[in-house]
Amino acid sequence: MKLFLDSAKTDEIKWALEMMDIDGVTTNPGHVKASGKPFMSVIAEIAEIFAGTDKPISVEVNPHLDDWNEMVKEGKKLAAISPNFVIKLPATDAGFKSVYELANDGIRSNLTLVFSAAQALQAMRMGAHFVSPFVGWKETNGEETTHFIDEVTQIRNVFGFETEIIVAAARNTRQLVNSAVVGADIITAGLAVFKDGFSHPFTDVGLAKFQAFWDDTPYE
Repeated sequence: MKLFLDSAKTDEIKWALEMMDIDGVTTNPGHVKASGKPFMSVIAEIAEIFAGTDKPISVEVNPHLDDWNEMVKEGKKLAAISPNFVIKLPATDAGFKSVYELANDGIRSNLTLVFSAAQALQAMRMGAHFVSPFVGWKETNGEETTHFIDEVTQIRNVFGFETEIIVAAARNTRQLVNSAVVGADIITAGLAVFKDGFSHPFTDVGLAKFQAFWDDTPYE
């Protein structure tokens, strides 16, 4: 399973790339706002971090756009900035159509804000390179998500779609593990989620014991 960092903060991205060898980055307007930088400036900085790699960076079109022609126009503009950029589009009629048009021009897309298996199916049909079913928001609303991701994965596998599944808006380690178990390709989460997931209190306890044994034993 690949791990994408859900962030537009360049210090976080650099740390995660160096220490975790993250496989890619996903951004959205909220992350860009949190970076404190203008949209075009911060995506250019992220592109520079990943220059010379094949790691994808999802960059979202203006969320106010509701005409597919305008979405495609902006998508092409963004894709021309960096070969790493994947164009993020919403799961709307215009978004699905834009996925199709961009795919015909060889431009990769990430269909986002997916909350049903039917939406994921349409994204795959239209040629999305990535599809991003959201789990965090659904669970906050009291919905079960493991079966949801399993359905999306099974649809992809049964029909042989080439779309990669990014489990998005992950909030905890259980969501990460459940997604891996059902065969999702990628999970994207904030840095804190990964740090929490890759640590354990018993690891700290065990390390402290081993350090004490080490200190009480002659080295030579």
